[in-house]
Amino acid sequence: MKKKKENKFRKEQTGVIRISQKGIGFMKSDTKEGIEIPQNLLGVALHGDTVKVAINSKRKGGPEIGEVVEIVKRAKKGFSGKIVKEDGEYFLIASDPRMPFNILITEKDRNGAEVGDKVFVKLKKWTSRKQTPSGVVDRVLGKHGEHNAEMEGIILEKGFESSFPEKVEQEAIYIKEKNYEDEIAKRRDLRSVPTFTIDPFDAKDFDDALSFVKLPNGNFEVGVHIADVAFFVRPGTALDKEALERATSVYLVDRTIPMLPEVLSNDLCSLNPNEDKFAFSSIFELDEKGNVHKEWFGRTVINSDKRFTYEEAQEVLDKGEGIFYEELNILNNIAKELTKERIKAGALLMEQDEVKFILDENGVPVDVYTKRRGDTNKLIEEFMLLANRRVAEFGSFDKNKKERLFIYRIHQDPDKDKMKDLANYLKILGYNLPIHKGYVDPKELNKLLLALEGKNEKDTVQSVVVRSMQKAIYSTKNRSGHYGLAFKYYTHFTSPIRRYPDIIAHRMLDIYLSGGNIGKDKQNYYEEMATHSSERERDAQEAERGSIKFKQIEYMAKRLGQKFTGVVTGITEWGIYISEEKSHAEGMIKLRSLETDYYTYDEKNLMVVGQKTKHIIRIGDKVSIKVTKADPEEGVIDYEFA
Repeated sequence: MKKKKENKFRKEQTGVIRISQKGIGFMKSDTKEGIEIPQNLLGVALHGDTVKVAINSKRKGGPEIGEVVEIVKRAKKGFSGKIVKEDGEYFLIASDPRMPFNILITEKDRNGAEVGDKVFVKLKKWTSRKQTPSGVVDRVLGKHGEHNAEMEGIILEKGFESSFPEKVEQEAIYIKEKNYEDEIAKRRDLRSVPTFTIDPFDAKDFDDALSFVKLPNGNFEVGVHIADVAFFVRPGTALDKEALERATSVYLVDRTIPMLPEVLSNDLCSLNPNEDKFAFSSIFELDEKGNVHKEWFGRTVINSDKRFTYEEAQEVLDKGEGIFYEELNILNNIAKELTKERIKAGALLMEQDEVKFILDENGVPVDVYTKRRGDTNKLIEEFMLLANRRVAEFGSFDKNKKERLFIYRIHQDPDKDKMKDLANYLKILGYNLPIHKGYVDPKELNKLLLALEGKNEKDTVQSVVVRSMQKAIYSTKNRSGHYGLAFKYYTHFTSPIRRYPDIIAHRMLDIYLSGGNIGKDKQNYYEEMATHSSERERDAQEAERGSIKFKQIEYMAKRLGQKFTGVVTGITEWGIYISEEKSHAEGMIKLRSLETDYYTYDEKNLMVVGQKTKHIIRIGDKVSIKVTKADPEEGVIDYEFA
């Protein structure tokens, strides 16, 4: 019998699969609707895997229907979770709710793990969804629910390691102990120039410093000095390979998983006060409006006079006196001018509060607070943005204005369909977002964000706006620049201790400054590093969010029955999502649990309505709630109205 032609020549696409709680797969495709993969055609694909999908058919007015034919890359190297024993056999119950199967652990693969242990398990060969997947215990992390074990599980699931291979540590120590006296003479010596750092109070490494000099012509020479990591971390070394594999530092609730060993990140490369340090500097002659009159890029040696925390620098500004007051005040005024210019150009006004936990000696959250951004935070941000932008512009063209290869941080224009959905969502909430041919002017988005100031729904709407945007990524193709910052050219240059793309930018910049060239044949080499860095950044962000969510649930687990104030953040046919005001811990009130009335979901108006009382609950409503359940194991919080 002849094979059907459509099977032989059916179209295949590769992409990342997302699997819903109902077990249906979905993958983005060339078409607007994407590809839907029914449960029986998922094969052994798991949520987040990169897969190859064959298109079987097209549903009229809906997505294409596909079948997973190959797992290209697993999203996870393994799963963390709790060991249980059922009917004489050991299983892993994965912490990740997206893992729909318990994983069988045979006696020989248990590696000392006992019931109740938190472990990290790697999957063995698995060929059919009809079979129970099996795995091997890679390491025992501790008892399930213990703070350290849970944090380690989050790190490992995202492919990061707390420790470094011995070869990498030894290489770092060797680099630290070398003598670099001869190098000083090759650099621009700025050790006598007034210089300081401003960082969080708990910072262990200092990537950047600012210097300030008043010029006779009334302008100011402002130096943005960045740790010269690329001088110490050379291509091809074990240290460089490890840094590239990690590509970023990871910041959990209680710890940092650094990209570089501490002898480099906290010592040799860090711009610690009162120590001679090697930097890669961007030096600008600026007027009081922040206009750049001259600029210089190159390798320097500096010596920071003062290590400020953000709070200490803010206190100097607020009091109008203290060490470096004049410098800080002028820099702050210039930073405000730079902010005005960015906003005028269409930069988005999006600042989200950062939740910080106070932990006891066992890592249990005892209190929570919201980290606010003051003028000194914004001051540092503006000068880092200035350096990143000007370096990107310099790196993009040679002196003859001929385009050259460089690495960028890009943020593409929003997807037209997503903007249409956003406008519809906002309309229901009573806000108007003008769209012209699918394009949203950033200035219109800023008007919306300003209109939200002081409103209960501000955080919710801002989160929806962020989710409607494209994700910022690294690339050697500049495409449309950076939409959110309104910059035509932008790179990451200012944090090489914690971001590998910054090291790449330093290396490329050094080649161009020394008169060299990077051939177009190197584009794939740099693009692969950029793509990998974008993926690892996403992994790190998910780990960070995972640690915050775990602590939010743990915080609420100690407060069962207590009353709080919350804001309605979402409404569905099954429940009302509420974010607690102080901790931002999001939980749900199930509609079926509301006994005072029978509430129905009005999808068109995004609200629920009581049938008897006609009581309406909308997004943005401030409500009084009580915690009825908070289970870190299940990853859920349940509330009820108080």
